[in-house]
Amino acid sequence: MVGGIVGGAIGVIGGLLGTYFSIKNTNGPREQAFVIKASIVGSLAIAAFLAALFLLPSPYRHWLWGAYIILLVLGILKWNKKQAQIRREERGQAQHR
Repeated sequence: MVGGIVGGAIGVIGGLLGTYFSIKNTNGPREQAFVIKASIVGSLAIAAFLAALFLLPSPYRHWLWGAYIILLVLGILKWNKKQAQIRREERGQAQHR
């Protein structure tokens, strides 16, 4: 359980740093809004994971790790794809101006 708490804290710190650098490297307001929204969703996912660690009985916590890792990887892949789409669209709009 302590490992989960420490991991959650590291995840929050990493999320905040990732959000800061993602916002700093955005190309426009639409992409910036998307990065902030993705960060909020990620933070809520970490908070839900930590709450579940406290609430679930011991044998079920192991399943939680697997689901969390799978959802984390899928979420990152989806968000990267969406961010790339936003960048392409904004680049296309900038070329037409």
